Amino acid sequence: MFGFSKSTTSDKISNQKETPSLFGQLKNRLTKVRHKLSDGLTNLLQGHKRIDADLLEELETLLITADIGMETTQHIIKDLTNQVQRKILKDPQALTVALKSLLLHILQSSNTKTAQPVTPNFPQVILVVGINGAGKTTTIGKLAKRLQQEGKQVMLAAGDTFRAAAIEQLQVWGERNEIPVICQHQGADSASVIYDALESAIAKGQDVLIADTAGRLHTKSNLMAELSKIGRVLKKLDPDAPHEVLLVIDATTRQNGLQQALEFNTAIPLTGVVLTKLDGTAKGGILFAIADRLQVPIRFIGVGEKLEDLRPFEPEIFVDAIFDQ
Repeated sequence: MFGFSKSTTSDKISNQKETPSLFGQLKNRLTKVRHKLSDGLTNLLQGHKRIDADLLEELETLLITADIGMETTQHIIKDLTNQVQRKILKDPQALTVALKSLLLHILQSSNTKTAQPVTPNFPQVILVVGINGAGKTTTIGKLAKRLQQEGKQVMLAAGDTFRAAAIEQLQVWGERNEIPVICQHQGADSASVIYDALESAIAKGQDVLIADTAGRLHTKSNLMAELSKIGRVLKKLDPDAPHEVLLVIDATTRQNGLQQALEFNTAIPLTGVVLTKLDGTAKGGILFAIADRLQVPIRFIGVGEKLEDLRPFEPEIFVDAIFDQ
């Protein structure tokens, strides 16, 4: 579930059934990061009988090359060094367990529930941001269908008015799943489109409004200004909107994904991340860097092209898949 309703016993049973499949999918798609981290650590430990400065320095290099990020890596090494100094960590073979625990803690500590509307009968507003090519519009379509299957009344807003193809793509998703799409012509004011969509969603009693946004390069100041404007305009109708701001990132962008997250978070505070295109070419370590630096949860991961391949992120399964031999 995406935090829209409380988990039930049937939800838990369903999740338990999905877990083996998700683990298998992740294990197949995390081959690069598993080779770098798990296999690399195993090879590293073979040459050391004790945990010393040299071992920790080599581990630091290993983490950085796995796309964990410099700052996050330094946090991890500092914690491990502290454990060694306090004699909590002595045996090199225990280093894998300690590292796995720290990585899991990074993902879990940033995990928060999605915000819900405070005003009765108002929809939950999800603003989706990200650069072109990250899989943003496709993610919106998959998420909308997922929510629809959970019994939610969903509406879409085609706020990416910069690209005509983005509007058409969202309309296709809407027609395919009988989900209403609010849109205007190419070049229309994005904030105006999303404002109109929220007005309509409130009037029609929709449960969720998912709004697409322009995906021009995150370094462009006009895009950042546009996102800030959208946030301000939405608050005229609902002071608590948007309730969720999801950043869609292509897993193959590696450390550039962290920079994207930092830039977008400056324009409009992020509340979650969706990692797409997670396959054998992506290391996946960028998730740890983003969760650590921004303290925002990873909401979903894309592990394939199918509708059901947009999966709720499970930190334990993700870390287990990396370290499974």
